[in-house]
Amino acid sequence: MKTLIFTITNDCTFDQRMIRICHSLAHSGYQVELVGRKEKNSIPLKPQSFRQKRLHCFFQKGKRFYIEYNLRLFFYLLFKKADLICAIDLDTILPVLYATRLRGIKRVYDAHELFCEMKEIATRPRIYKFWKRIERLSVPRFDHNYTVNTPIAEEFRKMYGKHFEVIRNMPLLRPLSIPEKKERYILYQGAVNEGRSFETLIPAMKYVNAKLVICGNGNFMEQAKQLRADHGLEEKIIFRDKLVPDELREVTRNAWAGVTLFDKEGISNYFSLANRFSDYFHGGLPQLCVDYPVYREINNQYQIAVLISDLEPDTIAKGLNTLLNNDKLYNELQANCLKARTTLNWQEEEKKLISFYSNIL
Repeated sequence: MKTLIFTITNDCTFDQRMIRICHSLAHSGYQVELVGRKEKNSIPLKPQSFRQKRLHCFFQKGKRFYIEYNLRLFFYLLFKKADLICAIDLDTILPVLYATRLRGIKRVYDAHELFCEMKEIATRPRIYKFWKRIERLSVPRFDHNYTVNTPIAEEFRKMYGKHFEVIRNMPLLRPLSIPEKKERYILYQGAVNEGRSFETLIPAMKYVNAKLVICGNGNFMEQAKQLRADHGLEEKIIFRDKLVPDELREVTRNAWAGVTLFDKEGISNYFSLANRFSDYFHGGLPQLCVDYPVYREINNQYQIAVLISDLEPDTIAKGLNTLLNNDKLYNELQANCLKARTTLNWQEEEKKLISFYSNIL
């Protein structure tokens, strides 16, 4: 039985994308292990069909965390039995590159995004230069690669002449019943990071007759909470931190609408296909979404969202109020969500994933 190891820098418990990938490959006959980090507030691991390992670090954030984690990960991979190791995004790519070269085993790069072009990196010249150097050193040395959509794959081809398969990040198709919506709250789920438009989403909520529930954590959390306080919205904006996948799906199912917003600074956002976008329509949830290429393409086909062309508070408020007050449009979008999920789902995408790995091994 072939052994595959996947490496991430976050807690295995909350990474729904990697849980899906590892689960699919484990059920296809591979021995699979997901390696992540143990945080101060990590909860016990839930049993899965694959192995899970969390590395403990003294440092929890910033440059020192990345240095420590990469060193710990390198030495872990150096002595761990494996036929193939997959680096998930750029922040674990160096340990995978050097461990696989020393051991003479296969390696894969899974790029969920254009890492260097995220706003929090692209707008900081020294940090950008650091990560771009790592990208230029490592990506050309990976012959097996995949990513989440065609625009990102095309960017990697232009930069490094490397082919990237496209395996979209879609949720598993599960039975769904739409509950009676007791409260029309708006949901944001995912990383609370720079570039997610909280600077305009939060003030927009002053003009929206609904609560905003934010499920997640990240590098913009303190600023987001300060924005809430600055605008006097403590009763209207609820922070719930990260939720385990089962609990998050229930919060999504009971919400009225979702939001998928990104700044244009950094082309990674502009070419993104965010997890939350598909999680919303799989929960039967219409959403307010930026009018960027991948979202526009899907929405043109299925009509599941209200798209906006700018991120001004007035524009965001107008879009959210449309979802709250136009019942005819809302019901049409919700019906389209239920149709879209039967085609855009993990059961379809995992066929590409299994074929990708079987061709390598």
